[in-house]
Amino acid sequence: MKVISSVVMLAVLGLSASAAQAAQPTPGLTGCAAKRSAIENQLQYARAHNNSGEIRGLEKALQENTEHCTDAGLKEEREQKVREAEAEVQEREADLKQAQAKGDTSKIAKREKKLAESKAELEDAKAELTK
Repeated sequence: MKVISSVVMLAVLGLSASAAQAAQPTPGLTGCAAKRSAIENQLQYARAHNNSGEIRGLEKALQENTEHCTDAGLKEEREQKVREAEAEVQEREADLKQAQAKGDTSKIAKREKKLAESKAELEDAKAELTK
């Protein structure tokens, strides 16, 4: 029974890895071209797996990207996400300081966890700036 479960788990992980790889843009591309490339790769994957609902959604996304995406607009969107993430980190830091001042250990742990999540989101947003 364990062998079957292991085989099923490996198959699921393999499919997940393939789907994640399909979402990656062609190396060397940035901005709208990278975004378009990632959508095209996902579209190829969806077509290979005959996923009609996903195909329709990705075709619409590709059309929207082609018609409306500009590198300047995309850069501004990404910079806005960084600003929002920075504000979130500042808010979480203030919440943590407040909990520390009160000495509430359970709230301190919760606030530390939320702060760590916000910092991770900020790092993700910063990483998107170079894509």
